[in-house]
Amino acid sequence: MNDEATPRTGTSRAVTVAPRRMTRLDRAEALHLLGTVSLGRIVFTEQALPAVRPVNHLMDGEDIIVQLHEGATLTSIVAPTDEAGVVVAYEADAINPETHLGWSVVVTGYARRVTDEAELTRYAATLRPWMEHSALPAALRIRPDLVTGSRLSV
Repeated sequence: MNDEATPRTGTSRAVTVAPRRMTRLDRAEALHLLGTVSLGRIVFTEQALPAVRPVNHLMDGEDIIVQLHEGATLTSIVAPTDEAGVVVAYEADAINPETHLGWSVVVTGYARRVTDEAELTRYAATLRPWMEHSALPAALRIRPDLVTGSRLSV
């Protein structure tokens, strides 16, 4: 990684960026950081192509819980009876837009629909939806297999 870069601004004026370090995060710290934010992006396959959607999430132990609503694209990626689940990636970060310092975490794992009514009720009470939905609550559980993360610091 180049420690010094000169990005261009909208005024075509060069701006010097201070040197930065990228530090790898271990699994525990990366999953902890995921729990400090509620917004991320899920990457899945739609019609044989990669697709990305912003979603709200919460952590349940090491699992990432994503709220769904019926009729959404994400609802169709995993059938409730699919034992193995479907491979997805999940990314969340907290990067300061001015200093470009912060962290980013990417999780790859298997996603399955949550079917337990008590869990669905608990998750629905905690997750804040993007928009109002009249449908029954639905959720997706991502079991992390591969967890990578990095912190950008000075």
